[in-house]
Amino acid sequence: MATLRILHLTDTHLHGDDSLHYGVVDTESHLRMALQRVADRPFDLVVCSGDISEDGSVASYELVRDILDPWAAERGARTIYAMGNHDDRGGFREVLGEGQPGVPVHTPAAASPLQPPSSDGQPERPVVSVTEVGGWRTIVLDTTVPGAGYGELSEEQLDFLEHAVQSPAGHGTVIVMHHPPVRAETDLLQALALDERSADGLWDRIRDTDVTAILSGHYHHPIVETVYGMPVVVAPGVTNLAAAFDGRTEESANDWFGAAVVEVSAERTRVLPLSEPATGDEVFRFNAEQVGQIIEAAGRQ
Repeated sequence: MATLRILHLTDTHLHGDDSLHYGVVDTESHLRMALQRVADRPFDLVVCSGDISEDGSVASYELVRDILDPWAAERGARTIYAMGNHDDRGGFREVLGEGQPGVPVHTPAAASPLQPPSSDGQPERPVVSVTEVGGWRTIVLDTTVPGAGYGELSEEQLDFLEHAVQSPAGHGTVIVMHHPPVRAETDLLQALALDERSADGLWDRIRDTDVTAILSGHYHHPIVETVYGMPVVVAPGVTNLAAAFDGRTEESANDWFGAAVVEVSAERTRVLPLSEPATGDEVFRFNAEQVGQIIEAAGRQ
């Protein structure tokens, strides 16, 4: 398998009931529309890079599993899931395990003492895993900070990553993480972005390794940026399309669905974004004052 064919989904924001995102968007319908749009294409991986759930319910994770796992299996593909800032580690792990169901994975040995305790009083370890299948190594990282919208990577995760990529895999390595290690296009998203320390730590540990692509989400619009020769692919959100050209101080999104078709090999990475209107209507619009209030409440202090 010298070329890895990936359907990259992100920000599905599924509910465990019939709730609508922002009272407007049927996120399950959006997911099914995205799958239908690429149903005739072959894939080796179906990746969902975070914000899988909107409400953190077990039912929402069961829904994504029941939609994506059979769809992937019909094509001989496997699924990979990563935590996003809207996700809940308990519900996620109960249904999706360590993010790479169906294959043996390696995970960090211990939880970070900085994580809040789970229901049994033990620290709740981030959802992190690595495996190698068909010569391709896939690594799931957890950039989430419980209760916050912005992202971080603990030193434990960065050390785990460094160890995982010490030697090359058969064909290469793909990393899946929610918060992209590249800057955002708006003030709001930058306030909720991955912190600079984490991004620098990640690049320090994977520079000059066999990492061939980093798959991310969070921004709800497509970006492809190459850093040290490694492409970061930010897929369009399944749930809506965020405006990238309306200026940095405002934030808005329209009723579109999206995904990205990614082909990775040792020689090249090809990204074909999918972004199409459902109704095309505006989902929300926040002016500069509203954005400032959100940043004050949810941004990094």
